[in-house]
Amino acid sequence: MVSLLDNVIRLDDAFMQDPHALYEQLRTTGPVRPIVLPTRLHAWLVTDYAEARSALADPTLSKDVVRAGDLIERHLDPGTQRATFATSLSSHMLNTDPPNHTRLRKLVNKAFTARGIDHLRPRIQEIADEFLDAMAGTEVVDLLEVFAYPLPITVICEVLGVPVSDREDFRSWSDTLVSNDRSERLTAAATSMQGYLVQLIAAKRANPGADLLSELIQASDDDDRLTGEELVSMAFLLLLAGHETTVNLIGNGILTLLTHPDQLAALRADFSLLPNTIEELLRHEGPVSMATLRFTTEPLVLGDTEIPAGEFILVGLGAANRDPARFPDADRLDITRDPVGHLAFGHGIHYCVGAPLARLEGEIAIRSLLTRFPDLALAQATHTLRWRDSTVIRGLEHLHLRTR
Repeated sequence: MVSLLDNVIRLDDAFMQDPHALYEQLRTTGPVRPIVLPTRLHAWLVTDYAEARSALADPTLSKDVVRAGDLIERHLDPGTQRATFATSLSSHMLNTDPPNHTRLRKLVNKAFTARGIDHLRPRIQEIADEFLDAMAGTEVVDLLEVFAYPLPITVICEVLGVPVSDREDFRSWSDTLVSNDRSERLTAAATSMQGYLVQLIAAKRANPGADLLSELIQASDDDDRLTGEELVSMAFLLLLAGHETTVNLIGNGILTLLTHPDQLAALRADFSLLPNTIEELLRHEGPVSMATLRFTTEPLVLGDTEIPAGEFILVGLGAANRDPARFPDADRLDITRDPVGHLAFGHGIHYCVGAPLARLEGEIAIRSLLTRFPDLALAQATHTLRWRDSTVIRGLEHLHLRTR
C-alpha cells in the first residue's frame, strides 16, 4: 500500500498549461496518487478510467459541504489561511448527498432533458447568428470574447430569467470563483454574487416571469421544498455551470479542430459527423479537468492503494478520458471513433444536469462558426496560448482567430 506521504506531487502552473503530460506519467504508476493543489489543500488524484468511473458513483464518497468544511483545516499546508464564502452559494445539489441531493435535483431535471431543451434550438441559433454577424466585419477576433462566452451566458440568462446586461459581472465573479485564487478577491466575488442573487430572487418573487428561476421560487413558496439559502445556491449553480461548461466546449473544441486539420476537413465534408465530433471533443479536451471535491467516509481501496477515511478525492476527468486502457490510441483525435462512456460530464448521481443543453449549444455553435467562416484559422502560435488557472475548469484565457 502507498502511504499519504509517499511521492506527493504539487500541482503548479506547468500542470495547468499541460495536465496531460502529468496524467500520462501518473497512469504508469497506478490509478491514484497523493497531490497538493495550488490552494495548498492535500488530496488524492484518481487518473485511470476504471477507478475514476467507480469513484464517481461510489456512495461512500461524500460531497456534503458542511462535513467537508470540517475536514479542510487539517488538509491544508501548515500556516495556510483558509478561504471561505457563504454557504448560500455552496449548499447546492453538487455539494450534497442523498436524500437532499435527490430532492434538489428533481426540481431541475425535467427542464434540462434533451426533450426539455429542444424547444430552445431556434433561439440558440438566432443568438449564435447575431454574434457571428458581429464577427463578420473583423479579420482577427478573440473567439472567447466575441462568441464562446456571450452565446452560452445569453442562453442561460434567458432560461433563468436573468438580465443579460449583467453578464459581464457574472463573468468576473465566476472566473474568480472557479480559479485557484484564494485571496480576498474570492471573498469579494462570492459576496457580490450572493448579494446580486438575493436581490434578483426578491425581484422575481414580487414579479415572477415565464422562466426557470420563477418556477423554482414558486415551487419553494408552494411546497416549502427549497429554503431561501437553497434558492440562492441553486441559482448560483445553474448560472455558473450553465455557461462555464459550454464556453470551454466551444473554445477547446475549435482549437482542437484547428490543430487537427484532417479531422476538421472530415467534419466540413460531412456535418452528419457533428454529434459524434462533439463527444470526441469532450473526451479529448473536455471543459472540466477534475470533478469537484469528494471525501472518503470509510477506507477506500483504489488499485493497490488504501485511502483512509476523511481524505479528499479528486477525480481527473481529463486523465480518465485519455486512458488507453479504455480508449485505444487515446491521445489521438478521431471524430469517427466511438467515445461512448467518456466522463467529461461526470458519472453517477452527480452527472451534469446541463449536459443536454451544453451538447445542443456546442453543436449549433461549432456548425455555425465553421459554416460562416470557411477559412477560419488560428491567428496566434499555439505556444502563446494560455490556459486558465483552475484545477476544475479546463479552458483558454484567449483564443485569437483569423476569420478570413
